[in-house]
Amino acid sequence: MSFPPDRILLGPGPSDVHPAVLESLGRPLLGHLDPAFLPILDEVVADLRTAFRTDNAATLPISGTGSAGLEAAMVNLIEPGDPVVVGVNGVFGGRLAEVARRAGADVHTVERDWGRIIEPEAFLDACRAHDARVAAIVHAETSTGVAQPVADIGAALGETDTLLVLDTVTSLGGMPVEVDGWQVDAAYSGTQKCLSVPPGLSPVTFSDKAVAKLRARATPVQSWYLDLSLILAYVDGDGGRTYHHTAPISMLYGLHRGLKLLLEEGLEARWARHARLGGMLQDGLVEMGLPLLAQEGHRLPQLTTVGLPDGVEEATLRRRLLDEHGIEVGGGLGQFAGRAWRIGLMGHSASERNVRMVLAAIADLLG
Repeated sequence: MSFPPDRILLGPGPSDVHPAVLESLGRPLLGHLDPAFLPILDEVVADLRTAFRTDNAATLPISGTGSAGLEAAMVNLIEPGDPVVVGVNGVFGGRLAEVARRAGADVHTVERDWGRIIEPEAFLDACRAHDARVAAIVHAETSTGVAQPVADIGAALGETDTLLVLDTVTSLGGMPVEVDGWQVDAAYSGTQKCLSVPPGLSPVTFSDKAVAKLRARATPVQSWYLDLSLILAYVDGDGGRTYHHTAPISMLYGLHRGLKLLLEEGLEARWARHARLGGMLQDGLVEMGLPLLAQEGHRLPQLTTVGLPDGVEEATLRRRLLDEHGIEVGGGLGQFAGRAWRIGLMGHSASERNVRMVLAAIADLLG
């Protein structure tokens, strides 16, 4: 059996995995109810609370990628007919709206051009106009590289019955995420971005207000597998450990180690590392004459969307970057398809070496 090629992962995800995390994945397997495993699970839950900056009791890793966390947040909080407002300025806002529709919601979208933020007041106006039960928005839009302002939205909705859902798939561990400080009711993320763990788990957290809404549902949660009321009976050790599904033990080992690395570095230090290196990359691209496509003042440091010169075959050039330099970046999606790249500097991939390497490789390819 041949081994996969050695790549430098600078796309929108997955990011490179820390060697200590890779080592942890090979540890002896335990059962998901083994008394030697349960303390590991409890530490994962406690460390996720620190990463999310929350005291929420309902904080846990969902078995599945970030899209499973997205679906868990929406289907647990939405009942058929509920008015739901969703901010859409990229692929993942659109995905939130689609999941809400499939859960039977009466969906109202606030849409902006790709690369632009959704103005908080416009989003709040829609929530008020439609008396939203749930309001959902993307913090770090992976398809565009835009960082969405959240604090004012959370402060306003925190005084109402509306539940705020926040996509932090690309932001958790890479930039400030303040679940309690921003009064977010449900947030979800993924392991393969700034946490530098392989894809396969989705950290989620739900406020007491959100859990109360879940407990008071008049209808069953649309998904049995993602029904939080059932999953919490396994994760919450206070009430015993009720079997729901077989937990992905090896992935939880990996997340356990990845979170320890995050906390050893320090949240603020990791945020600062991403900010410094993202700025270094973006400055280098501008010096080459390449345009940055996300709104100025609202650019993600860990995910940069950059336009390519006219006449360049995007996919061909990206394949040359992979074959000749061993570097993976992502192509543009939606409105950016065929004319842009998405360059990620996330977690273990966020290093000065990688910034210099990708800038030199792009300069070489563009001549």
